[in-house]
Amino acid sequence: MIIKSVNLETVCGITSKLPDNPYMEFAFAGKSNVGKSSLINGLMNRKSYAKTSSQPGKTQTINYYNINNQMYFVDLPGYGYTKANEEVKIKWGEMVEKYLHKSKQLKVVFLLVDIRHEPSGNDKMMYEWICHQGFTPVIIATKLDKINRSQINKHVKMVKEGLQVVKDTIVIPYSALTKQGREEIYQILDTYLEDEEAKDARK
Repeated sequence: MIIKSVNLETVCGITSKLPDNPYMEFAFAGKSNVGKSSLINGLMNRKSYAKTSSQPGKTQTINYYNINNQMYFVDLPGYGYTKANEEVKIKWGEMVEKYLHKSKQLKVVFLLVDIRHEPSGNDKMMYEWICHQGFTPVIIATKLDKINRSQINKHVKMVKEGLQVVKDTIVIPYSALTKQGREEIYQILDTYLEDEEAKDARK
């Protein structure tokens, strides 16, 4: 995959109407500070287009990035920030649930978890939530460069068992530093793009 153009096209707040987009959507979910913005920047081949925040949980919007006028990366607000008040948490949940339930173009949800630790209660809840909406999330195990190479398989197993993933769930270890794992994610995106092109050719 070659990234030719990137545009932050739509930002949706709690009361915003979700856009009716013409292209496929790929959503990214994960708790605050799991490295979601770093992953999205890495996939877009941009250093700081998706803004990282020094204040976890600050972003409470759904951000739509138009990629190559072919698809959207949809950045969902980070969850699990302990200092967020209950009202904010409830509104966040309603906003994300509305997106997962109503988006007509959503193809894949990438769920980010920290490879160093067992999945948190919020991670498990988000995984079950995504599955309940009819999707089998692709798990991105971030912060790969923070563990020894010899520990990767052990930690991937820990993530799978912690989330109790369904059979054949894809788990991709990813490093924002080295970009290891990026090509595997690109392959998933390319598969959907190729299928879409094949459908268009048959019309």
